[in-house]
Amino acid sequence: MTRALRLFTVLLLTVPLLTSCGYNQIQKNEEAVFAAWADVEATYQRRADLIPNLVETVKAYAAHEKETLQAVTEARASVGKTTISTKDLGNAASLQKFQQAQGQLSSALSRLLVVAERYPDLKANQNFRDLQHQLEGTENRINVARQRYNKAVQIFNTSIRTFPNNLTNSMLLHLERKEPFKATAGAEQAPKVKF
Repeated sequence: MTRALRLFTVLLLTVPLLTSCGYNQIQKNEEAVFAAWADVEATYQRRADLIPNLVETVKAYAAHEKETLQAVTEARASVGKTTISTKDLGNAASLQKFQQAQGQLSSALSRLLVVAERYPDLKANQNFRDLQHQLEGTENRINVARQRYNKAVQIFNTSIRTFPNNLTNSMLLHLERKEPFKATAGAEQAPKVKF
């Protein structure tokens, strides 16, 4: 009786370890993070590709807005210099620097669109309206890509921290947590609108 009970206990403890140590699942989850990050980069690149045409269109109608146009051009150049490899996705400082560069570009684009409001001929230009619509659609795609990336990071981070995967990771894979996108500083306060 006791021998059968011991055998049953050993089987009960070893079967889960044999069927699922999490090795493959952890790697699948990390690949999902890399794929989601590639989508984030692709959508940001789409936005960066739209900017030269937008700046040229605005320049044709509002050439004396040099300061705003220059800010957009410089912010775009800064974004091009700030890239993150998949190896750095666990580095919070690298992701923060990336977010900061993208935020500066968003801010510069917002100022450019405010400037465009002063020029009715520019607002009526079909090329400008098309670029503005594409930019709005791209901003939505960026938001969706960031949400999907954060979900993939959550699944991956959970998979390397829960039993038995945490043992597999600590003994075999040694993978680090990945950093999700976080709200920028000051985002918790609603913007003040003045008329």
